[in-house]
Amino acid sequence: MTSSKRFAFIISDFYGGGAQKVLLNTAEGLRLRGNDVKVFTLRERVEHHIPPDLNVVNLGVINKLTKAFSNVFIEKLQALFIKKELDKYCPDVVISCSCDKITRHLTGYNIYFWVHSNSLDSSLDKKKVKKEISKIRKHYLGRKVIAVSSGIKDALVLRAGLEENDVSVIYNPFNQSLIREKAKESLYDLSFEEYFIFVGTFERRKRHDRLLSAYHNSGVKTPLVILGKGKPEEEKSIKNLIKKLGLDDRVKLIGYHENPYPFIKKAKSLILTSDQEGLPTVLIEALFLHTPVISVDCPSGPREILKGNLKKFLVPLNDESALSEAIREMDDSPLEINVDNYRDFSEDAVLPKFEEL
Repeated sequence: MTSSKRFAFIISDFYGGGAQKVLLNTAEGLRLRGNDVKVFTLRERVEHHIPPDLNVVNLGVINKLTKAFSNVFIEKLQALFIKKELDKYCPDVVISCSCDKITRHLTGYNIYFWVHSNSLDSSLDKKKVKKEISKIRKHYLGRKVIAVSSGIKDALVLRAGLEENDVSVIYNPFNQSLIREKAKESLYDLSFEEYFIFVGTFERRKRHDRLLSAYHNSGVKTPLVILGKGKPEEEKSIKNLIKKLGLDDRVKLIGYHENPYPFIKKAKSLILTSDQEGLPTVLIEALFLHTPVISVDCPSGPREILKGNLKKFLVPLNDESALSEAIREMDDSPLEINVDNYRDFSEDAVLPKFEEL
């Protein structure tokens, strides 16, 4: 390891989302390696478990008033307050996550903007994409960026026009020991021994309709467990489709669980059907638990994860028949997972790259 550094992470809050969990894992991993780490949140909203020894400070710069009068002037005032706290801490590295509209006004630090999603390849609406490119350039042009996958970097460079040397690719780090320890927790009786699992927020991007249609057409009898939560109208739509396809006896919605690992560990396979991702955390977590995965080849991330012997279960994004066939094949002969399938995402492989920033 290089000599220890002082890291400051800045994030809006710890409510929902994979980026929040990744930040906590990264910050705690760097702390355990002997670095000085401080996490600044901009409002008090917590859903994830925060490691007890991790230094987290809520600055409270996002509130009802700032949201009501949000504009560039307010953003600069918020950034000024953050700057005062950073000046007290004197970090070697500052990493901004999911609050770049505010932190883009910070200057004078070794600051990186951590991009977890590929917003440019998620829409066919040209006006929407043009607007997104404009926002990306406004936030990141001439700044240093961390992309969590090569697919995201390609989109930022080739489509948004960021400089290639300004964008570093660093995968999300995973604590394999912690994931496996959490997977030992007991789970309530699902009433069946074997099952496929889908883990994801109830939102259009996750394409529960693609999942359910392909699962139905596969003809497999192994049940499907859906873990997640979301807007009531999305949940209603999912339930209606389950009923329409006659899958009530084989598909079970079990809601949101802070610890999904026991369910993932015991699954026959995990399935991902999203239209767009950044670096889908749940695929990597499943592999760490030696649960095989099936994924559509969406932008971006899955093709960087499903390599080698996993590649046969990476199917074209809009080829529903191929997805159904992959489900059938996995049901007949589940793939064996080995360390080579997830080595690149271990903390030992990833955290030193943060220390080199």
